[in-house]
Amino acid sequence: MDFNRFTERTQQSIKDAQRLAISLGHSAVDVDHVAKALLEQENGIVPKILQRMEIPLDRVKNFLQQELEKKPKISGPGYDPEKIMLSQPLSTLLVKAEDAAKKLKDEYVSVEHVFLEIIRSGTGSASGRILKEFNISEERFLDGLSALRGNQKVRSANPEATYDALNQYGMDLVNAARLGKLDPVIGRDQEIARVIRILSRKSKNNPVLIGEPGVGKTAVAEGLAQRIVRGDVPEGLKDK
Repeated sequence: MDFNRFTERTQQSIKDAQRLAISLGHSAVDVDHVAKALLEQENGIVPKILQRMEIPLDRVKNFLQQELEKKPKISGPGYDPEKIMLSQPLSTLLVKAEDAAKKLKDEYVSVEHVFLEIIRSGTGSASGRILKEFNISEERFLDGLSALRGNQKVRSANPEATYDALNQYGMDLVNAARLGKLDPVIGRDQEIARVIRILSRKSKNNPVLIGEPGVGKTAVAEGLAQRIVRGDVPEGLKDK
């Protein structure tokens, strides 16, 4: 396991989990400590995904806190917080998270890879059981992840900065179309078809819409989003 290949947020979550374990008097940092740390990360990608899934985040955290407080506590002169280690189940899970990153063609292990493995742990951990009870499945989480980061790959130790920029300066038109928030687009079939052809190329597939204000650039983009929602696009553009 190479911690140098873990993103800053992933490393921070492990440190936060360690502090949590120490505060509760636990003998090791376990999967459940990391799960709680991920759920509580300020502006973290995991809470954002769960919010998109309309999961009651506070309830999940409360249930998990109750499970953590049931774990055996150690106190007395023999307890040295400086020597607290990662549990074997957590170490195994982090190795699996590395594999998950590779399968997604990501260069760094990000928080979503760790949380994905917690989901996959199922009844093997208290956090896995709780996530299952709230219907937080692997498929739903991956859908939420795709909606948040699109086709971006984790190429740096701080990928969340890119996600935040997209959320701050961009608009998810496909999601808006899915929610029925866009007006129907009429008379832009030729331009939309041209954009679809460019997007479907193997290379040079980045269309740019330019023109004076009011000529209909936004209408073309919204029309494409509506077609994606209807499934009226080539296979490679479906569910994007």
